[in-house]
Amino acid sequence: MAEIIRMPRMSDTMEEGNIIGWLKKVGDKVEPGETLAEVETDKATMELDAFVEGTLLYIAVPEGTVAIDGIIAVIGQPGEDWQAAVNGAVATGSSTTTISAAEPNKQDNIPTPIVSDSNEGPRIKASPLAKSMAKESGINLGQIQGSGEGGRIVRKDVMGVKPDEAIAPTVAKTVAAPTQVVSLQTNATESSYEDKTVSQMRKTIARRLSESKFTAPHFYLSVEIDMERAMEVREQLNQNSDVRISYNDLVIRSVASALKKHAVINASWLGDRIRYNHEVHIGVAVAVEDGLLVPVIKHADRKTLSQINGEVKMLAGKAKDKKLQPDEMQGNTFTISNLGMFGIEEFTAIINPPDACILAVGGIIQKPVVKNGQIVVGNTMKVTLSCDHRVVDGASGAQFLQTLKSILEEPLLLLK
Repeated sequence: MAEIIRMPRMSDTMEEGNIIGWLKKVGDKVEPGETLAEVETDKATMELDAFVEGTLLYIAVPEGTVAIDGIIAVIGQPGEDWQAAVNGAVATGSSTTTISAAEPNKQDNIPTPIVSDSNEGPRIKASPLAKSMAKESGINLGQIQGSGEGGRIVRKDVMGVKPDEAIAPTVAKTVAAPTQVVSLQTNATESSYEDKTVSQMRKTIARRLSESKFTAPHFYLSVEIDMERAMEVREQLNQNSDVRISYNDLVIRSVASALKKHAVINASWLGDRIRYNHEVHIGVAVAVEDGLLVPVIKHADRKTLSQINGEVKMLAGKAKDKKLQPDEMQGNTFTISNLGMFGIEEFTAIINPPDACILAVGGIIQKPVVKNGQIVVGNTMKVTLSCDHRVVDGASGAQFLQTLKSILEEPLLLLK
């Protein structure tokens, strides 16, 4: 019996997926585990794999946005009535997808994704994801043997090539992105501009943060921390170690320690109840090309500074390469957003739901400070705690910041 293929939920926050290309065409045989299409979610571009064996009978959406659980294809036996299967699924009300019987073969000739690496030479078949990965890594697709249908280059082919093993193309070719519409006005009285289609990631960021900002009653608490001892301890730790501990590592570990002492901050708003989390899982905001991803350091309070350092580097690298897995971005109980490396002294952040709080971390600034009645040069860092007033009261937030300040001003406490 024909099997309806629906848009799966590929992340905990995904509400729709954007099909950017099919790696199989109607009439192709499909094995379980084979990649059918590439789907842009709110967090990454991922491969949609088949879970049944058969022949691809129908593609409902050659490309474009589909809601979760929407019908995208049918797999069955050659000659099987896929239209009846689709109509049956629609009739049950389990999908809002509408298929027109008068247009059953529109998808029969889906164009193969093509990319050319130079103005001269043969054209190369490559999936959109493979093309993107190769471009980011500086790999020439012309040097890769494709393992996909008809020799098409797919993700795993690019992953097996190191940038220095590939020969760079001699002629660069700029191709306008299909989602981008550029309008240039030649009249001197008119302005030039560029319109770019909103990505799935940016849509989700806009929706979730708008909901957070206008639903959760935010309030903000700021404190200035003397970082002299933290700087000394960091220098001592890095003198005899292959691992270079960063200030961000110290902040994450200090926050984790403080959260263990203030359970009300390590909480989640769930609508009809508040969850006080016993485990400390810290989300670390990472800027990527299309927006922001928040990989999670699980059990951060149980990890050493070196372990946190390695995990942050690994997850940040995967985030920027769009290789984060859904489970690496789920389960956060608290979030940290650090813009200190960009020279930002102080800012406020929007809470990352369902967390009750988020900590905005500024840079370490050298400035005159008063110590023992004398004005001296000091190094200070400002942090701001954004709190959901439905969960956290002002006194609770202030007590948490007092604990965090005491730890960072005497970080050797972390080594006990």
